[in-house]
Amino acid sequence: MSLRLFVALRPPVAIRERLLALMGGIAAARWQDDEQLHLTLRFVGEVDERTAEDLAAALAQVHAPAPCVALAGVGRFGDARRTAALWAGVAPHDGLAGLHRKVDRACVRAGLPPERRAYLPHVTLARLPRSAGADPAIDRWLADAGGLASAPFDMTWLILYESRLGRDGARYEPLARWPLEPI
Repeated sequence: MSLRLFVALRPPVAIRERLLALMGGIAAARWQDDEQLHLTLRFVGEVDERTAEDLAAALAQVHAPAPCVALAGVGRFGDARRTAALWAGVAPHDGLAGLHRKVDRACVRAGLPPERRAYLPHVTLARLPRSAGADPAIDRWLADAGGLASAPFDMTWLILYESRLGRDGARYEPLARWPLEPI
C-alpha cells in the first residue's frame, strides 16, 4: 500500500478564519476548506509504508524554532491566461526556509531524493480548472485581496500529512506531529 505524503505547518485558528473570509467571488474556483489550510514545507508524494515510517522517524529528529510569520499579500500560480491556484503569502521567509532545509535533509535521510524546486512559502486558497482561462473575476479577487496582512503568528507544530485524492479534491489527514521550539 502506498501513501501520498507531505510535511506542513498549520496556521492558528484566527488566521485560518481570516483566510476563509477571503474566499469567494470566482465561480470556477475550488476553494479550500479549513481542514485543507496549511503551509507546505515539503511535498513527498507516493511512498510505501516502510518509507513513511522512516520519514516519520527522521522528522522526529528535526529541531527548529517555531516560525513566526505574518500574512503578506496574495498571488497566483500561473499567469493571466491560465491561473492554476490562488494563494496567500507569508513573510518573513528566513525561518521557513531554514525549516524547509531541515525537513528536506530529513527526507533525504529517509531515502527520498532532495527537493529540486525553489521554495515559495504560501497557503493555497483555491485551485482552478484549466477551463477557467482568463477569468476577469480572478484579477478582481487578486486586486481586492492584495493588501492581505496580519499580526505576526507562530506555527508551532511540524506535521506529516497523508493526502487522499477523491472526486471532490484532496482530503488531508495528519499522521504525526512534533512540537517546534518556542522562540
